Amino acid sequence: MSSPADTLLAQLDPDRIPTHTAIIMDGNGRWACGRGLERREGHRAGVQTVSRIVRAAARCGIRYLTLYTFSTENWRRPRAEVDALMTLLVRSAVEELTTLEENNVRLRTIGDLEGLPDEPREALEGLVESTKSNTGISLVLAVNYSSRSELTRAFNRLRSEQGDTAEPITDCDITAHLDLPDLPDPDLLIRTGGECRISNYLLWQLAYTELYFCDLYWPDFEAEDLYRALLDYQSRQRRFGRTGDQVADGDESTTDHS
Repeated sequence: MSSPADTLLAQLDPDRIPTHTAIIMDGNGRWACGRGLERREGHRAGVQTVSRIVRAAARCGIRYLTLYTFSTENWRRPRAEVDALMTLLVRSAVEELTTLEENNVRLRTIGDLEGLPDEPREALEGLVESTKSNTGISLVLAVNYSSRSELTRAFNRLRSEQGDTAEPITDCDITAHLDLPDLPDPDLLIRTGGECRISNYLLWQLAYTELYFCDLYWPDFEAEDLYRALLDYQSRQRRFGRTGDQVADGDESTTDHS
């Protein structure tokens, strides 16, 4: 007998799977509080969800999966919660290495890793190095990340390269100086937890991304929920500034952003 996830997976058009899916994993703390648990238990449950969703994403053909793991704003949370998150990063890095290797997952990061304590930074850098030759799905963790900070880093890199030149800056110049310039823009952004905002996440890259919001807290998000989001994505007509008639006619122009 097929599972709900298998049934939904069979309904997906394999030729229209989003190459890059980004996720804001929201609701860990509320999930825990609703069960009378400490917020750290919600984050632990959220790590287990990450493992399930990475496998589900690889199974359906997603090539890049970017997860908002820890934002620069998260430093404002209670010290005990931040410490628990840092400890969880280290523990997960150690425990997940075998799983990443067995599933041919390449781990990459965006964000200011230099701003992390030494132990979690070194643990993440070790995972990136150990999996750099893997050729399956790329799992990108946004750690100590904010999109405005990423753009500031990009502009500073560009200014350092160009010096005092008066050459105009182009979209391509900015993209080439982002944290991972080879990462394609997300086709789909999923946010769990019932909130409908972007929260300083991939602002440059989300210009034409399809947005999907769901009420489930992240620890409750399952493979079938990912596949429901993909089915919703496949029901949409992506226009990139074109009219519906242009899309139907196969017009590939993306210069009209009206």
